[in-house]
Amino acid sequence: MASPCTFELSQLDAVAFLRTLASESVDSVVTDPAYESLEKHRAIGTTTRLKVSAGSSNPWFSVFPNARFAELFAEVFRVLKRDTHFYLMCDQETAFIAKPVAEQAGFKFWKPLVWEKCSIGMGYHYRARYEFILFFEKGKRRLADLGIADVLSVPRVRGGYPAEKPSALSQILIGQSTGEGDLVVDPFMGSASSGVAALTLGRRYAGNDVSDDSLKLARERLLLAGGVEGPVVVRPEHPEPMQQRLALG
Repeated sequence: MASPCTFELSQLDAVAFLRTLASESVDSVVTDPAYESLEKHRAIGTTTRLKVSAGSSNPWFSVFPNARFAELFAEVFRVLKRDTHFYLMCDQETAFIAKPVAEQAGFKFWKPLVWEKCSIGMGYHYRARYEFILFFEKGKRRLADLGIADVLSVPRVRGGYPAEKPSALSQILIGQSTGEGDLVVDPFMGSASSGVAALTLGRRYAGNDVSDDSLKLARERLLLAGGVEGPVVVRPEHPEPMQQRLALG
């Protein structure tokens, strides 16, 4: 078994990455996709500029369309072991779209957790101070601490990777739903704040992102957090050719 502080990084489309993992090989998925409504917020100036535009030179984000949620959630469900949790960070608009699709994939939806950012963000009215974390379950698993509330107050990250989530936020989720040495996966890792949280708690971590900048920054952060880069994920014994898997998806 790999060291609890081992991490592995990939640079693939998120669904293609999940399709490289063996069924029921993952202990938790904690992730924050670049969801489609970010483009709407970006266009009217209510969130960080996420793509190259007249107002930005930032090329790091590639938006994951809502139409692909079905194949994404099907793969997340497949790779998770029984009696595990899946956390999806998103805004209010995406929550209404993602919830029924994840339920159709087989997940039980418990509730939206609220990330309270401790300070207001951008906007024109009722300025943003929270985001949702959709809490899904495969099978049945007891949380580590039943005394934690469904509103998680963790200060937002300022001046970091675009739309970066604080590692302390992921640390709460990972601590609630995994044990030491378990494997945490994030198919949209960004700057790997989820990975820093996983390593801090003595978990193994597998992260993925399509961005060159993400891979570089994630590797630096995880090494600085004391991680050792090496294989941690379980691959299928008889994998189908990637082209065939993508066609079936």
